[in-house]
Amino acid sequence: MNIDEFRLHGHAMVELVADYLDQLPQGPPWRPVPPEVRAELADQQLPVEGRPFGELIDVSANLVMPYPFGNGHPRFFAWGNSPPALEGVLADLLAAAMNPSCAGGDHAAVYLERCTVRWLAELIGYPGDGVLVSGGAAGALTALTAARHRASVRQGWNDRTDGFTGEAAGRFRLYASAETHSCQRKAAHLLGLGDRGLRLLPADPDGRLDATALAAAVREDRAAGLLPFCVVANAGAVSTGAVDPIADIAQLCDDEGLWLHLDGSLGGFGVLDPRRAPLYQGMERADSIVVDPHKWLGVPVDCAAVLTLDLDDLRDAFSLVPPYLRASSGEDPWFSEYVFDQTRPFRALKLWATVAGTGRTEIARRITATIDLAARLADRIDAEPDLDVVVSPTLNVVTFRHRAGDDINRALPSALDRLGDVFLRGTVVNGQEVLRACFMHPGTTPDDVDRIVPAVLAAAAQLTHP
Repeated sequence: MNIDEFRLHGHAMVELVADYLDQLPQGPPWRPVPPEVRAELADQQLPVEGRPFGELIDVSANLVMPYPFGNGHPRFFAWGNSPPALEGVLADLLAAAMNPSCAGGDHAAVYLERCTVRWLAELIGYPGDGVLVSGGAAGALTALTAARHRASVRQGWNDRTDGFTGEAAGRFRLYASAETHSCQRKAAHLLGLGDRGLRLLPADPDGRLDATALAAAVREDRAAGLLPFCVVANAGAVSTGAVDPIADIAQLCDDEGLWLHLDGSLGGFGVLDPRRAPLYQGMERADSIVVDPHKWLGVPVDCAAVLTLDLDDLRDAFSLVPPYLRASSGEDPWFSEYVFDQTRPFRALKLWATVAGTGRTEIARRITATIDLAARLADRIDAEPDLDVVVSPTLNVVTFRHRAGDDINRALPSALDRLGDVFLRGTVVNGQEVLRACFMHPGTTPDDVDRIVPAVLAAAAQLTHP
């Protein structure tokens, strides 16, 4: 493709994308991919010769765009996935055109990342610094690696040089709520802790980690000769949106010398709702926190940040600089010294464009509005005799169930898919099958919310009286 062809096809692509986004709310929130389309997409043969780009646009328009994940639709309530901010969509094109590696160096992308990370910390009132990563899972692995490293050094050995093996390593203990995201468990596996080294504590009826039970577990493990080193707390649990008692947990971690990691991937930005801000007291004391701008802020995937009170904790855990990547005199350390990745994409431009184009006031308004939508749905459920709210919503998530029982609740998402008006998915809370509605789309209206309960009742009726 030459530059004139690029210009021609670029204009066509912008028109295609604009029409797609404009028309998206008029269609269903989700539709299954027909078997013949699946086969046509998945079974393509590697081309021997290149095809004209106009043909590739046609394939995208006819086979890809009609079958999206669903998150661009205002009645998509399934998972914590937002529609992309238009500013971020266009900025991603610019970032791809530049295509730098953001490992470090003296180029614009590096300074924009420093800016946007600072903005994220300022948004949530966190006094630390950090680095952009792909998502909450990468952020968790990054933060917990630093926590493990600090703990091993305090025990008189170095996991980086000596490996994470032996009698001391087997006694390390990480604590989290049973409502914690599975990525924390994955991180524990990758870090050599295993399930044995991760102690999951029951959540209370509101989905929150019980600080008293946590303190008892830490004391019990110390008495048994184990080595508690870290606590993961939820700043918005993935299933329920519950916020753990952060201040109490932070005090325990201070008293016990434990690293406190906050998972704010889903709900960290909930602190921008003044009514919810008191729930986040103590967040500024966490050793690390992960937030995902590609969720509530609408930054196109992927874009998350791991923030820490002391960046040297990350550098101590990850820095390994080959001679060809040594910083020049007076140059800041490279981002690759703080994370596992070496080649890193230019995430900061779409983050910068989205936040700068929206502004703090509008970001806070949107977050408050989606929390209000969750409360509205809870009120509608409370007024319906056949439905129950399972955990009262704290943020933008509502968990509820039909009184017909677990089998019906487990089958309801697929039945709702067949009706096609709203897109919901289920989860398990307090041992029960439940439906989960998550509000992140800034275009979702109260009328969209009011369609959920009738749709669930209609789907349940089909299941109980086929």
